Formats: sequence, C-alpha cells, structure tokens
Amino acid sequence: MRGSSKVTSCASSATYNLLTSLALLSTLSSDELRYGATYFIFGLAFGSFLNVCIHRLPRGLSIVQPGSACPKCGNALKPYDNIPILSWLLLRGKCRYCKSPISIRYWLVELLTALLFLASYWRFGVHFTALKYCIFAFLLIGLIFTDAELKLLPDAFTLPGIVAGLVLSLLVPVEPFLSILLPQGGTGMAPHFEWRLLSFADAVLAAIFVAGFIWIVGEAWTRFRGVEAMGFGDVKLMAMVGTFVGLKMALLTILFGSIVGSAAGLTIVATVWVKRLRRYNSAPRAFTAAQNVLRFYQLPFGVFLGSGALVVVFFGHRVLAWYWSLYL
Repeated sequence: MRGSSKVTSCASSATYNLLTSLALLSTLSSDELRYGATYFIFGLAFGSFLNVCIHRLPRGLSIVQPGSACPKCGNALKPYDNIPILSWLLLRGKCRYCKSPISIRYWLVELLTALLFLASYWRFGVHFTALKYCIFAFLLIGLIFTDAELKLLPDAFTLPGIVAGLVLSLLVPVEPFLSILLPQGGTGMAPHFEWRLLSFADAVLAAIFVAGFIWIVGEAWTRFRGVEAMGFGDVKLMAMVGTFVGLKMALLTILFGSIVGSAAGLTIVATVWVKRLRRYNSAPRAFTAAQNVLRFYQLPFGVFLGSGALVVVFFGHRVLAWYWSLYL
C-alpha cells in the first residue's frame, strides 16, 4: 500500500507539472511562440555549425571545405544525417557507414546552443541585446567544449569574440562602471553619443582588468609552484567576457568559475586518493598520488570560467541583488 501511494503521488505531481506547463504556454501569444521557435531553430543550426568549429579549428582544418564527414571512416554525411539532434538519435549515436560511436558532445552542443538562444529571447526579447548574448553563448559553448576535450582555448574563438564584444558594446550598453564615477551632470556630451563612449570604455576597461588579473594569478602560481596553472587562452577568454558583460559581471564570473573549479579539482584529488588507498592499502602511497594530481593535473579552467559567464548573463543581477540584501 505504501508503494502504491508513492506511485500515485508521483503521478499526481507529474500531472500537475504538465498542466502547469500547458497553462503557461496558453498565456503566450502566437508571436511569442513564433519568435521562440525561430530562436530555437536558429540555435540548432548554429549548434550544428559549432560542432564543426569545435572539431576542426583546434586541428587547423578549414570549417568550409570539405563537407561534413565521419572523422573515423571519412565517408561524407548525407543531408538527412546532418539534422541537428534528430539524426544523432535516429542513428543511435553511431556512424551510418562504419558504425563507430558518435560522441554525445554533438547532441549536447546542438541542444545547449538552441536552449541558450531561446533563453536569450525569453530574457531580453526581440532586441539587439538578445542577438548579443546569442553570439556570446555561441562563442562560450565552443570554448567550453573545446577546452573540455583538448584543453585548448583557440584564438579563432577568443580573438574574434573580443572584437565582437567591443563592437556590440557600441550597440548594447555593458554593465556600467565608469558612469557611476562621473559627476551628476555626466560628460556634457550628447546622450546618444555619451552612453556609447562610456559603454565602449567600460568594455575595454573590463577586458584589460580581468585579463590582467587572471594573468597575474597564473604567473604567480607558476613561479610559486613551478607548474603552469593557466594558459594564455584563459587570459584571452576573460578579456572576451569583459567586453561582453563589463567589469562587475566579469569579476563575478571569475568568482563563480573559481568556486566551481576548486570544488571540481578537490573532488578529483579526493577520488584519486580513495582509489589508490583501496588499490594499495597504503595511506602514504595514496597521499603521494593525490599530491601528484594536485601538482601536475591541468584542470580545464576555461570550462568553469565559460560556464560562470553563462550563469552571470542570466542570473548575475539576481545573485548580486541577493548578496546586497544581506547587508542592506
């Protein structure tokens, strides 16, 4: 009877969630649904292209020619094998020709890109701001997955990203910093020119400050421990983040990335220690193995910085509001 009541409770909860979702959808206008679907479909298409970039750019290959092919057997893919998400599911994650497994990364990148494009629309509406953060999400997903796979943050993502962030700061204002320091009357310039100038200056300041901070921390760790902590790719990644979100949110990105990255690193060290302790039944040997991991294992920090930047875009203001509410 107790098991039956649990099943009934779960079914009721699922029914309630379904009805709530349907009620929410019913409140949306046809325009909102159409725009949302458009952003999602464009996200799928750009996610599919992003998979090409993730595979080819770090290897110095062209992203234009040749067409999509299986990396194992080299057979060219048919158009119906290139439908985002659907083709991977229908092929059950295997090449049609050689039956080699296709990484789940392809499916995840397409879905995440589509969801982030859709989230940009829901958060910012049909506006340049949504376009800006679609571009930002595209770049960050590419960097996150490339760093996770190859421990590389290609210049082909970061350098164009820095340029794009600076250009877009003239169209969509970044989080203000310099304007807070100005007197009440501002600069005396025309308003439409003033905010663009300040936004661009904030983007440049944020890029220089956070990139410099990451470089100094990495250099200090290298000198102190004798092992490279962060590559210059992390520096350029944070410069790109700064141009898109401004100084305050870029610093919050570093905080998020550091907390989650530290937790991941400690989890890896603890896992190695436990496994070696079980294998050798020797605490000193397990401790030595954990020390070696702590010193020599290169954690792909770009994964955590990029993820932190995505969190900041959609939840950064809420986090700061919650934090300040603790003291005000």
